[in-house]
Amino acid sequence: MKKTILISLTALALIFSSSCHREDSLRIVLLPDTQVYSESYPEIFNAQTAWIADNADSIAFVLHQGDITNHNTPVEWEVAAAAMQLMDGKVPYVFCMGNHDIGTDGRADIRNTDLFNAYFPYEKYRKAKGFGGAFGENRMDNVWYTFKAGGIRWLVLSLEFGPRDRVLDWASGVIEAHPSHRVIINTHAYMYSDDTRMSPDRDHHWLPQHYGLGKEVPGPEAVNDGEQMWEKLVSQHANILMVVSGHVLNDGAGTLVSEGIHGNKVYQMLANYQGGVDGSVNGGNGFLRIIDVYPEAGRISVRTYSPFIDEFKTEPAHQFVFEGVDL
Repeated sequence: MKKTILISLTALALIFSSSCHREDSLRIVLLPDTQVYSESYPEIFNAQTAWIADNADSIAFVLHQGDITNHNTPVEWEVAAAAMQLMDGKVPYVFCMGNHDIGTDGRADIRNTDLFNAYFPYEKYRKAKGFGGAFGENRMDNVWYTFKAGGIRWLVLSLEFGPRDRVLDWASGVIEAHPSHRVIINTHAYMYSDDTRMSPDRDHHWLPQHYGLGKEVPGPEAVNDGEQMWEKLVSQHANILMVVSGHVLNDGAGTLVSEGIHGNKVYQMLANYQGGVDGSVNGGNGFLRIIDVYPEAGRISVRTYSPFIDEFKTEPAHQFVFEGVDL
């Protein structure tokens, strides 16, 4: 069984039966690794974002964890852009790049993100409500947003696959400029399926350093895995609350609660349902994550749901609750 902070399914049912649409709570939806949908199942991608649009009144923000496409081709980007645009004007959303969104045929051999930026252009998204800024002129590779929900001011930082040192320095500056905001970091490769952060010290696969863009020698262009991101950025700021990521296969799930240098708890989650994950069907069958935050109760509940087949995953790795959250 995964090492998570859990309560019984009976208690979960009671929690979820209460309304999470009140002003003292908020809902965030995660879209992990849609790459196979962009390649082969556009109807599943559309079902996800159409469901989000239909339920926009109850959703504060949507975060895509990267690998939007599978092979970084115009055909796949057209599918992805059409699906994501179903949420335009209805709910704020942000996305990060995965390794399959970068370089030649999505191999992340070089840090070329031209197609991503052509289909998700800065000129469009800089006008979105809450858009704060970007790292790199007219590029959506690394961006931040703010919003207010549940009586709390939030900051979302969406960071590239294998964030470079200079990107982490930039992100740190953004966080320092918003000390009264609770921070959520959205990135592609951070947590591993063994409930730890990605690191070569644990013989993990799919590390950013294993791709062509990760071959830089130490310096401002050097990439960072999950453990390095923790040491250099996440653990250093008292107002970081959550890190969400995808990318890793195996069973595609991982959960970890760690304490930063200021004594704050950080809730870190991996969710991935793509083809290649144990038991995956139809490239993931449309499963997404629903995160409900209850500030007064100090509770974060997590559910996994597919609008495409209208089913929940109820195993402990996919449905759980964090209690005693300092919000």
